[in-house]
Amino acid sequence: MRLFRKLLAFLLSLLVLSAAVFWIARLAPGDPLASYYGERAERLSPEERAWAEAKLGLDAPIHVQYVRWLQNALRGDFGISFKYKTGVWEVIRGRAGNTLLLGGVGFVLIFSLALGLGVLCAWFEDRPLDRAVRRLGTVMSCIPEFWLSLLLILIFAVYLHVLPSSGAYSVGTGAGAFRDRARHLILPLTVVVAGHLWYYAYLVRNRLLEEIRADYVLLARAKGAGKGQVLFRHCLRNILPSYLSMMAISVPHIMGGTYIVETVFSYPGIGTLSYESARYQDYNLLMVLCLLSGGVVMACNMLAQAVNEHIDPRMRARATGEGPDHG
Repeated sequence: MRLFRKLLAFLLSLLVLSAAVFWIARLAPGDPLASYYGERAERLSPEERAWAEAKLGLDAPIHVQYVRWLQNALRGDFGISFKYKTGVWEVIRGRAGNTLLLGGVGFVLIFSLALGLGVLCAWFEDRPLDRAVRRLGTVMSCIPEFWLSLLLILIFAVYLHVLPSSGAYSVGTGAGAFRDRARHLILPLTVVVAGHLWYYAYLVRNRLLEEIRADYVLLARAKGAGKGQVLFRHCLRNILPSYLSMMAISVPHIMGGTYIVETVFSYPGIGTLSYESARYQDYNLLMVLCLLSGGVVMACNMLAQAVNEHIDPRMRARATGEGPDHG
């Protein structure tokens, strides 16, 4: 029953998101015919423009257009991309792998390094290493990702000529060349990791320090347990549920940063595609991209709640309405 309620809430949220995106996209300034016809759209006569709008389904009121789109979407037909003149899923499939590679590797690096860095800072609390890392992390967290991207392009691509400035692979090499793909990933991956690493490392550090100052730690130390034993066997274990939850909740944060980095580096992924679809009023493509991004965010939030309930019995008891508090 709980699973059914969560699934229903997920579907209703997607429905509300689709309606909001549909209305906002069509109320935004711009000419969607320019996306389909290019420069020829400016030379269309009133009769030709009316015919073109009817062909693309843009002649009806917004609410009628939305009902038509929803009916087609429920049958699995999301329309064609105005800009690419092909089905939206074909366009997305060609870009999704690049975003999964950049975002997936960045996600793993961020939380692996954040955990290690947070433990290191907690171990050397208020020592020179901890203070230096905190100051460097504060500075890096304040640098906008687009500015850092441009700075790295200027240094490593323009001045030093050691790394490519854009794209996912060199022209003519194809997507299968590992070394070439790795070289193109270095700069955007550096920005993705640098823009988010310290924020999560700082959270780990603070949670560990809260655990270290707890009463059970003082009792364990009084019984002769070493600092390392207490930190790794007790404190770190106790913060893992909140850390796993934080990983799931952080997906929209890291996803947004990845989209920005893709746009700056002209990296052919979902972020660049989202920017292009919004810029050129490619409505069908924009709808699917927004629903995909929103669906991932909502699914990750639900996953975080499920992980917490599985690890922490108290949360599971509250969710099911059982336990001593409920009685």
